Amino acid sequence: MSQPKLNWDAIRQQLRARGGKAFWRSLEEVAQGEEFYTFLQHEFPRELMSGTFRTNRRTFLKLMGAALVMAGVTGCNFNDPADPIVPYVTQPEDIVQGTPLFFASAMPFRGYGLGVLVENQMGRPTKIEGNPQHPASLGGTNAFMQGSVFNLYDPDRPQTVTQNGDISTWDLFLTALEARRGDLSANGGAGLRVLSESFTSPTLAAQLRALRDQFPQMRWHQYDAVGLDNVRAGATLAFGRALNPVYNFSKAARVLSLDANFLYTLPGSLTYARHFMAQRRTALTAEGAAPMAMSRLYMVESTPTITGAKADHRLPLRASQIEEFARAVATTLGIEVAPGATTWSAAQSGWLTALVNDLAQHRGASLVIAGEEQPPLVHALAHAMNAQLGNIGQTVTFTEPIEVEPVDSLQSIRELTEAMAAGQVDTLLIIDANPVYTAPVELDFGTHLANIAFAVHNNLHYDETAQRCQWHIPQTHSLEAWSDVRAYDGTTTIIQPLIAPLFNSRTPHEMVAALLGQQPLRSAYEIVRTHWDNYYAGLSNPPQATSDLFWRTALHEGVVAGTAAPTVEVALASGLAAALQQAPTVPTEGLEIIFRPDPTIWDGRFANNAWLQELPKHLLTLTWDNAALISPALAERLGLATEQMVELRLAGRTLPAAVLVTPGHPDQAVTLYLGYGHDLGAVSEGMGFNAYALRTADAFHIGTGLELTPTGDTYPLAVVQDHYAMEGRAHVRVATLDEYRAHPTFAQEMTPTVHNPSHESGVGEHEAITEPSLYPEFAYDGYAWGMVIDLNACIGCNACTMACGVENNIPTVGKENVLNHREMHWLKVDRYYEGDDLGNPDVHFQPRLCMHCEKAPCEPVCPVGATVHDDEGLNQMVYNRCVGTRYCSHNCPYKVRRFNFLDYNSSEIPLLQMWRNPEVTVRSRGVMEKCTYCIQRIQHATIEAEREQRTVQDGEILTACQAACPTRAIIFGNINETESMVAQMKLQPLNYGLLAELGTQPRTTYWAAVVNPNPELEV
Repeated sequence: MSQPKLNWDAIRQQLRARGGKAFWRSLEEVAQGEEFYTFLQHEFPRELMSGTFRTNRRTFLKLMGAALVMAGVTGCNFNDPADPIVPYVTQPEDIVQGTPLFFASAMPFRGYGLGVLVENQMGRPTKIEGNPQHPASLGGTNAFMQGSVFNLYDPDRPQTVTQNGDISTWDLFLTALEARRGDLSANGGAGLRVLSESFTSPTLAAQLRALRDQFPQMRWHQYDAVGLDNVRAGATLAFGRALNPVYNFSKAARVLSLDANFLYTLPGSLTYARHFMAQRRTALTAEGAAPMAMSRLYMVESTPTITGAKADHRLPLRASQIEEFARAVATTLGIEVAPGATTWSAAQSGWLTALVNDLAQHRGASLVIAGEEQPPLVHALAHAMNAQLGNIGQTVTFTEPIEVEPVDSLQSIRELTEAMAAGQVDTLLIIDANPVYTAPVELDFGTHLANIAFAVHNNLHYDETAQRCQWHIPQTHSLEAWSDVRAYDGTTTIIQPLIAPLFNSRTPHEMVAALLGQQPLRSAYEIVRTHWDNYYAGLSNPPQATSDLFWRTALHEGVVAGTAAPTVEVALASGLAAALQQAPTVPTEGLEIIFRPDPTIWDGRFANNAWLQELPKHLLTLTWDNAALISPALAERLGLATEQMVELRLAGRTLPAAVLVTPGHPDQAVTLYLGYGHDLGAVSEGMGFNAYALRTADAFHIGTGLELTPTGDTYPLAVVQDHYAMEGRAHVRVATLDEYRAHPTFAQEMTPTVHNPSHESGVGEHEAITEPSLYPEFAYDGYAWGMVIDLNACIGCNACTMACGVENNIPTVGKENVLNHREMHWLKVDRYYEGDDLGNPDVHFQPRLCMHCEKAPCEPVCPVGATVHDDEGLNQMVYNRCVGTRYCSHNCPYKVRRFNFLDYNSSEIPLLQMWRNPEVTVRSRGVMEKCTYCIQRIQHATIEAEREQRTVQDGEILTACQAACPTRAIIFGNINETESMVAQMKLQPLNYGLLAELGTQPRTTYWAAVVNPNPELEV
């Protein structure tokens, strides 16, 4: 749908008419434009049904190369083995055909480990779950973990060693490296440099020490495009040394976040999200007259995030203003801080006063946390406030740094570039990094790299940096490799491979071993195993009797016992007081630009991952692109609308970008996500706008003096928020904690608000259907499956959407088809705004999937009986019967059915077939598909229970979305078992059915959200 300019006066009038409790999906919906209603009233608009694939020749050829990658078209060709193969004669002991195995491992992300359990189907890793025993996952996952399986099978991965772009071999590389080693040995490695991201691998740390012993003049540099430099520098400023903060949200009754998206981006975010939401759920369901106090979150943020969406109070500020706000809070708490120059409005001053009073009343049970992108002084202020409030040792503790030799990565990459420019580097090994793309633009890293005599790149993809190196050595994926990694709290996991390397690739351990000249060259397994055998030998009181038992236990459990970092005592440094007295940098009056990692492709490392590209971004619901995010106020002043192109100019550099008007974004600021605009990659090439082209060391997170000029052009953005919309009803139900206590049944009695364009006000009421149903009631004597989704705990992270796609072989369709409303996700996390303040509306999330209605409207209209009800209450799809009439979709009020317009599941690429779950039917073109409650998992559990002559136990079945959820917002089970969690939740007053007034009797119900605002700030 094209985006016309909006009538802002009409939008404000509509929101005021709806009242404070009305919810709205998008600005276009509120504007009530004729185009929007034409779009909304036609589930399959005629112009989108022609099947015409509109694209240019270049894009068509690119998509044919790895196109829509999971849609099944690629340039790679894997032939059958030349030698004859035969099936099992004697089945291996560790493989049971048809039964998946799970192996504990870890996914390295940002240098830290996230504990995983990897599903292995006949030797193929197909699905990732969280490891409940791992402190950094607690059984939950995020979208990056779920999507990492695609990176393993990505047909765009390089398959062999290349030299200057030509195919070569590992042996030829070793020969060339050995000649280079002779020169390095003569001068102690003076010209040798290694560049990597920050890392925590104990084995790689030992190899680094060995490398320095052999080449004392070498340097190992570290650079992170999205790093923790400010966190470390802030601790150094506050305590006199770099430390690793560890937060305990289960003890925090009051939380102030200073631009920290702690529910998603921090190394410990999965744990933090679990504990934060568990505390609120426990408080909400506590029995007795005096329930446990529910925590309260205050969020001051510069870019809308899911953490801000879950806040009880949110204050949008420009990124450069947050330091001054932190100074004001610290001053009010009694800390001597130089005052800022900002004059706060009456509303902002009242917000600040109420916040400080609330924090002061919860000393020892409050928490102040600063965002990674905020400067070190903001982190130091947060530490000082926690000390002042008595929170250190309670809600926040500290360990020694988890990273190996933490450094200032910006300074490190600058020093490397200067050495390269000065001709001091003749041998450079780059491991798992793409600095040509991500380094500050003024360093011109690529130009200097091209002049290095012997440059080697070891990465998963052939990217911009590989293009400028003499040698590219494909890196082994973490699901193919042996390694180790530490979690945010120091706990170590040994990474074990689930499949032999698909290509001729090498791990970082093997690269460093080759640089050390170790002959014969040891495998990664030998290197890692030797390190841990030595570790075991040094233990004074080993937990297991033998080194082999210690090793096998660590592999089985997914954690190495006793490796968590000990807590250290801290005290504020004497120099902190002087630092806090320094005058702040006064924010400028002009526009500023804010650089942030992308919610789905991060810093660009997942840009070639079609699953993550097609995953809607948090709050924006944008796919396949980034955009310049601006506030409605700025859009109104400049006469801009979503999809209009602008030119961004910063310090003489320019970048074209499309605008996306974002409610809740602070005024006078533009946010641009990193990771797009790649020059290479079958999927990523040319997608979006390269934010790194504007990013400098001085404007690494925040840049001032931005100029924005409309160009008059437009650019299509595939935003899916209004796709498959349920028109005219308030689907989320929210109350304050006081309202809930006064009226616990509000969710069941709440009258849905209807958006009716026939009314001048745009507001009407929807009457509940009270007539008896024409359809007979069903009796369920055995199992009756049902689900409850807790909107209090849902943080909108989209892990469930990604997990559903991976589990159920759901294909991606590409940007063009998303623009044509043909995305295939069975589960969609809807975002709703609440209120009439465009600058700071409340935000709510609601996952929407098949409701498995007792009186399903889809069933009686199917002419071939393809959608049927079974004796356990499941609404099932018989794909072999479906003839694609789409009557069921038209009759579904929830709009949760997806139609295969094209042959998205082509069977022509063996590599891409390896990720598919063999227990789920691969659908062909022309059929309707939808959520099945993961029927394959239900069948596994019921068959196993019948074999053991028992019933399925509560919690034995976890649907894919349920298992992935980091906050346990999704509960599934047998509602006929009265003591099951799902049955108990459905008895609670917060439980309500979506569109239950239609008489569909949905099996999936919701818990209404309850927020805990400060009475001093309630309007």
